[in-house]
Amino acid sequence: MAFQPEKDLTCPVCHDFFKLPVVLTCSHSFCTECLRSWWRQKPAQNCPVCKRTCPTSDPPLNLALKNLCESYLQQQDHVCRLHSEAFKLFCVSDRQLVCVVCRDSAAHRKHAVIPVDEATKVCKDELQKALNPLKDRLELVMRFRKYCEFSTDHIKTQHYRTANLIREEFLKLHNFLSQQQEARLKALKEEEERKTQKMKDRISVVSKEIEALSEIIEATEEQLRSEDVSFLIKYKAAVEKVQNCALQEEPQLSPGALVDQAKHLGNLTYHVWSSMKTLVNYCPVILDPNTAHPEVVLSDDLTSFTCKEEQKLPLNPERVPVGLKAMVRGHAGLDSGSHSWDVDVGDSDEWELGVVTLSAFSVSPDDEYFADDAGWWSVEFSDDKYTAVNIDKKKDMVLKLKSNPRRVRVLLECSKRKLTFSDADTNARIYSFSQLCQQKLFPIFSSDMPLFILPQKI
Repeated sequence: MAFQPEKDLTCPVCHDFFKLPVVLTCSHSFCTECLRSWWRQKPAQNCPVCKRTCPTSDPPLNLALKNLCESYLQQQDHVCRLHSEAFKLFCVSDRQLVCVVCRDSAAHRKHAVIPVDEATKVCKDELQKALNPLKDRLELVMRFRKYCEFSTDHIKTQHYRTANLIREEFLKLHNFLSQQQEARLKALKEEEERKTQKMKDRISVVSKEIEALSEIIEATEEQLRSEDVSFLIKYKAAVEKVQNCALQEEPQLSPGALVDQAKHLGNLTYHVWSSMKTLVNYCPVILDPNTAHPEVVLSDDLTSFTCKEEQKLPLNPERVPVGLKAMVRGHAGLDSGSHSWDVDVGDSDEWELGVVTLSAFSVSPDDEYFADDAGWWSVEFSDDKYTAVNIDKKKDMVLKLKSNPRRVRVLLECSKRKLTFSDADTNARIYSFSQLCQQKLFPIFSSDMPLFILPQKI
């Protein structure tokens, strides 16, 4: 019998080419899934063709038939199904393989047709060109994943370090409160002991008086019970003894004899809090470590910083671009009320203080210009000269000062949209900006030497 591929390579159940064919003991073959589905619907494991019972529920794979099906299907992919001719041409217009008969047909007669080897080179070049952006994207996202993994480790480090600092700060408060408690309990105990001793001394004096009076009264009452003659004989002496017993004023407790509870309990928490002000400081601006330049190292209380070698830090859109100077931003944006902070710049040869909008601080180092809504107002000291910086006016102004301030006061009046710089020691005005934008403004700080934001009086 002649070989009929379409019939001999198809499953009797699904009538499609075999997929993972298995062979039964009766020599009939079926797709694995087709046979299982057939058996699930029948009470016995019979062959779907000859109905013979199969002795096993797991028939072996027909490897020869599987390979034959795959070879046939692969060969069919290289032959035109309409004309049984090999594909030797490629239609550029329809972007599909065609045979020599297809080329002359009405469907492709007016289309651009080129040989397969030539089309392969062109299409591979096009596909490679289309693939390049995906490779670039893959490299980008893989690099970003590394940044995320590094950021994950950094977050854990931040948590560990911050948690330890919180514990240290609360330990200071706990120790302070413990000392306050011990001091107040000690003062209370001392007062209790002192006043208890006074009360014991008073009781001792009163006890002696009670004893003396009791003796006189007992002796006199005994004499009153004696015979007439005996009574009269001792009468004169008894009267003198009674009359000579001086009666003092009525005994009373002196003021302050009891524990002064009001002194110990009155406004207790307020007095403790007032004492605590010697322990704590209040800083009007807190620096944000997540915005610090990699060269900036902040103090534990986030009120000062120094510049060291560049640290390896994760990417953060809030951080000052590496292209700018070593700078850090204040944590909170300000858009209402009046705010003032004093900064100790010391003997720094280069520093800058001011306020910026969020968009100005987030400028990329690759950007040539700031964003249209960016705002930057600052006073800068560099190369032995002071400069007022305002990106709105696109021009800096050189300032002339009579002395070099070591402590600079920055006053931001949001309602007036005004920013004033002055010498905190002499109150001499350095420069003022007016007509600031209505956006939220963030303090900025930069220095080549240690810089400190000074605490305010509480």
